[in-house]
Amino acid sequence: MRTVLVTGTDTGVGKTIVTAALAAAAVARGERVVMVKPAQTGLAPGEESDAETVARLAGVRTVELTRYPDPLAPRTAARTSGLPELGMKTVVDAVADLDGDLVLIEGAGGLLVQLGEDGWTIADLAAALDAPLVVVARAGLGTLNHTALTLEAIDRRGLTAEVVIGSWPAEPELAHRTNREDLPPVTGIVPEGAGSMTPTAFRAAAPSWFTP
Repeated sequence: MRTVLVTGTDTGVGKTIVTAALAAAAVARGERVVMVKPAQTGLAPGEESDAETVARLAGVRTVELTRYPDPLAPRTAARTSGLPELGMKTVVDAVADLDGDLVLIEGAGGLLVQLGEDGWTIADLAAALDAPLVVVARAGLGTLNHTALTLEAIDRRGLTAEVVIGSWPAEPELAHRTNREDLPPVTGIVPEGAGSMTPTAFRAAAPSWFTP
C-alpha cells in the first residue's frame, strides 16, 4: 500500500480537487484508493466536506478522522472549540488499518500548519509515514516564492515532493504562462472549475491532467 500526502503552498489553492483528481486517475489505472482527511474545519451548514467532495468526484472511499466547527487551523480550531486535539499517532494508526493500493492524505492549509497535539504538521506526518508529498500551487502571482519556500522546507526534512498546479485558468495571462515555465517541474495541471464537472466527466478527464 502506497501513501501520498497532499499539501499546498497556502489555503484555498485547490488541494481537495487535486486530491480527487489523483484518486480518479489512480482508479482509472485499476488501483483501490482511500482518501483520508485527518481534520476538517469550519463547515457552514449544508456545506460539503473535503472528504465528501473527493468521494463524489472520484467515487472512492473516504475517511474523516475529526471535525472542528471554526474555520481555523485544526489545532487552533480544537482550542477555540474546547474539543480534543488530534494526535499524529491516531492518523498513523488509522492509515495502517486501511486496505487498498493507494492512500491519499489531504492536509489543511500549508505544509507547516499545526494539525494537532504537540503542533505536528503534514510534514511531520510525511516523515512518520516515510511518504512523498504532492504540493498544490497557485498559477498566479506569488506562487514562485510560496512554492520555493514549501519545497525548501520539504527538502530540509529529507522528504520528496512533486508540484501540481491546482487551478489553471481557461484564459491564462502572461503571469500564469511564465510561472508555469519558472516553477519546478510540474507533474500535473488541474483546470479551473474542475470541481464543478459532473463526476462522470471528472473521472474521465482526470488522468489527462497528470504526467504519465
